Amino acid sequence: MAKVETRKSKYRTDLASVIPLRTPYVLFVDPSSACNFQCTFCPTGDRKLMRDIGRFQGNLTQQDFEKVIADCTEFDDKIKVLRLYKDGEPLLNKNLFSMIALAKKSGRFNEVDTTSNGFLLTPKNSEMLVDSGLDLLNISVDGMSKKQFFEFTKVNVDFKKFVDQIKYLNSIRGDMSVVIKTTSEIIGEDQHTHFYDTFGPFCDKIFVENTAPCWPDFDVEERMGISIKDGLYGNKIKDQTACPYIFYSISVNSDMKVSACFVDWSRELILGDLRNASLKAIWNSNILNSHRYNHISGNRKNHQVCGKCRQLSHCGPDSIEGGLKKIKLKMDSSNFIKNGDILPCGYE
Repeated sequence: MAKVETRKSKYRTDLASVIPLRTPYVLFVDPSSACNFQCTFCPTGDRKLMRDIGRFQGNLTQQDFEKVIADCTEFDDKIKVLRLYKDGEPLLNKNLFSMIALAKKSGRFNEVDTTSNGFLLTPKNSEMLVDSGLDLLNISVDGMSKKQFFEFTKVNVDFKKFVDQIKYLNSIRGDMSVVIKTTSEIIGEDQHTHFYDTFGPFCDKIFVENTAPCWPDFDVEERMGISIKDGLYGNKIKDQTACPYIFYSISVNSDMKVSACFVDWSRELILGDLRNASLKAIWNSNILNSHRYNHISGNRKNHQVCGKCRQLSHCGPDSIEGGLKKIKLKMDSSNFIKNGDILPCGYE
């Protein structure tokens, strides 16, 4: 039986003591910005919204991914985690398996993981995931019956087949870790035990989380008809001055445009394009460093996107609140912003 988890591990790096970083800890690369589900709680699931904002809906090419991997060799250190997931369903990209294998072969990452809604975890795809060398697979379960799946995803899912596919994956996965999670608002509190009993035997860890209103300018509560009272992990809702994510992670979208943050669904935090710049140059760019500096200077709430983000208040990320002065001092003393040029970057 998998270990039932309700919150994140406490064994974390003290970010304030190590940032600014020469190399990101986490690199998000989105294999596909499209999704086969139309979940009510996710911007990508609203296909009209995606058309209205003109966001690219498609797959990252193998050639572009090879450029991402080549760029990663320029960093001083290994990247701790390559997360092959951001906005869409990774298994929609037929090159996902070769991308994982290439990333593993490069030796530039301590771990490679991805997240899937599980619908496309056919026996063949499961075998190819295992053969690719993937370290960890997160599976998000969006219902405990065909009816629940359709309510939240607008897709007819054969629930027994869905469970059987995960059972098969478990039988062949070898050293690959599997984490399965759902949200209480989807399955209901009365089904928690059923969820644990159904999927617990086929994974290493299993979670029932709360829905979090993390997307800026996307009202999850209104769309799902719910009122969110607790954080993602049952944690107390508490805001933070500065976002830690922009100090240790960066995101490559499936069109090779680079976002400062993995919740940048609307592409309002674009820093550059990997087709005409290197990832290291963007990581160390004035535009991103200015964004970081504005955060630690107490200006996050004045930003047109970050000021409306509730990822920090609801999802309990690692806090750098106690180290803001120390970080600012290190930035000031190391000429972190070239020529003292603090760019506005969307701040009022």
